[in-house]
Amino acid sequence: MRYVVLVKVVGELLFVYGLLGWIYGVIFVFIHPSWLSAPLSHLTPWLRQDTFTIFSFLISMAGFFIWRLARELTK
Repeated sequence: MRYVVLVKVVGELLFVYGLLGWIYGVIFVFIHPSWLSAPLSHLTPWLRQDTFTIFSFLISMAGFFIWRLARELTK
């Protein structure tokens, strides 16, 4: 039972933070669309802004699926 609770919390965490990252990327498109090909940070020059937004959406989608699946399994 503790394992399912852990999976539920991890799924919710991935969903919330992935969604926040995706929203950040969408807002960034409207403010500075020419900077999408720029690196996300100087610490990660290989990760571009548009790639980060896509990964954030995929992580959010996977987290939501895990969270809902764990919720249905605990019923």
